[in-house]
Amino acid sequence: MKMNCIAVDDELLALKKIERFAEKIDYLNLMGTFDNALSTFSFLRENKVDLIFLDIQMDEFTGIQLLETLKDPPYVILTTAFDEYALKAYELDVVDYLLKPIPFERFVKATEKVYVRFLKDQNNQAPMPTRQQPVENNEHPEFTFIKSGNKTVKVYYDKILYIEGQRDYLQIHTEDSRIMTLLNFKKMQELLDDQKFIRVHKSYIISIDKIDYIENNTIKIKDKLIPVSSTYKIAFQNLLQKKNFL
Repeated sequence: MKMNCIAVDDELLALKKIERFAEKIDYLNLMGTFDNALSTFSFLRENKVDLIFLDIQMDEFTGIQLLETLKDPPYVILTTAFDEYALKAYELDVVDYLLKPIPFERFVKATEKVYVRFLKDQNNQAPMPTRQQPVENNEHPEFTFIKSGNKTVKVYYDKILYIEGQRDYLQIHTEDSRIMTLLNFKKMQELLDDQKFIRVHKSYIISIDKIDYIENNTIKIKDKLIPVSSTYKIAFQNLLQKKNFL
């Protein structure tokens, strides 16, 4: 599922940069770029937009003023060369705040944050099932996108076996592959469903559904033996009991 987005900036080079970045991310559909507020208003009246990359400092009409006039604004990522607007951005509930010049890695991180919210909102807006339809739990998206080297990789949650810490990076072990990412454990846990994934050791997050067996303080998943440390043991046991595994 793609997000429809636009970019608003009175600097042509800034718009071109966002165009290049958006082309590299397959869940973004950049519908257009605009260098003034008036043309942006006209476009928003006629088109459904999920995300705006919005510059703050523009002639005649600032990005903040534009945002304040929108009755039901889409997700917004502010872009600016100045950091004094951070508090105002927080007050307007924007998703992220990018300082120019924007590194690609920071751009990806911001769009991933929006995309997770977007998928959750789409699931929450799904129609209620009829009595003939099976009830599905759609509270968490089926997949996410992970930055790995120069690639942005789609990762399906139900294929993740476990996640292993390797010094300065994480290695995501799936049924099909291994994916290296510079995300830390905290950021990774924010992306995961805490009813299906749990940290059991300072170096491991596991998928509850992929456990083959548990023996003493060791978990077996495929060919991997994963230790359960005392720090995480109680939380792990509580989750197992909650899911009637114990």
